[in-house]
Amino acid sequence: MKRSAAGRNRGFTLIEIMVVISIILILLSVAMPIYSHSLTRQREQNLRQNLATLNRVIVQYTLDKQKPPKSLEDLVQAKYIKNVPDDITGRVDTWQTEPADAIMSLEQTDTDGIIGVHSGSNQIGSDGTAYSSW
Repeated sequence: MKRSAAGRNRGFTLIEIMVVISIILILLSVAMPIYSHSLTRQREQNLRQNLATLNRVIVQYTLDKQKPPKSLEDLVQAKYIKNVPDDITGRVDTWQTEPADAIMSLEQTDTDGIIGVHSGSNQIGSDGTAYSSW
């Protein structure tokens, strides 16, 4: 009994399917690290922007009010920022604040408060430095 030519070409063989799946897996193994690295770079860029914004707003608050804010929440209550942004950890409560120990203007009399902020993360950034040192 001979099979007709139409009967032999009805579907894919197991080998063909395995080759296609292998190619897809190879492509995924190349794409996933690139995707993961781009996510890390984006998170680090967000951290840099949040740090710059928070530190700039702390200075502005201190100059405007003639005293440093006691906490990051003071910046929200005074409407300098809408809300405290998430740290790179994904949480708001991990920011580490620097206590104010210097007067920023001649009119300022109070140094009790914060003068800067750092990440509270203990992770290392893609540049090899700890996020907490940024």
